[in-house]
Amino acid sequence: MQTNALTPPADLVLVGHVTGAFGVQGWVKIRPYSSDADAMFGAKTWWLDKPQMQDVDVRQVKQHGADLVALFTGIAGRDGAEALKGAQIMISRSRFPALSDGEYYWTDLIGMQVVNLQGQVLGQVADMMDNGAHPILRLTQEGQKEERLIPFVDQFVREVDLAKRQISADWELDF
Repeated sequence: MQTNALTPPADLVLVGHVTGAFGVQGWVKIRPYSSDADAMFGAKTWWLDKPQMQDVDVRQVKQHGADLVALFTGIAGRDGAEALKGAQIMISRSRFPALSDGEYYWTDLIGMQVVNLQGQVLGQVADMMDNGAHPILRLTQEGQKEERLIPFVDQFVREVDLAKRQISADWELDF
């Protein structure tokens, strides 16, 4: 595989992983961590952590059911592709497509503090889930075993302040 020996950017975001080879010509099968893989289609350089952190030039990427398949410069045959199985794929955040107002990348919401309309802390966003109808914030709070699940919809999420790293939600402590 041909790499450019660049220093990894500080804004890398984990976007998927290689699940194995696809065919015999060096294509790899990829499981994206988002149902909307626009960043993967738009970026021509991806970073893989196998066999060590390295940048790879993406020649082609295509949708294949719920997964993607990609061809990298320098991958020779099925064996070369199979050697990348398990590699995590990262893309520079600066390569993500711009969003409209009121849209957020899940990676930007992770770690934000969530408070209710009374100013009570509900927890921190530990993860996001998609139940098919809408995304759900999964909140945890230090010292507590229970977690809170809040639908990420306008009815409950009143404001997202990226600068303050805070989300305001119409949600009670006892929900």
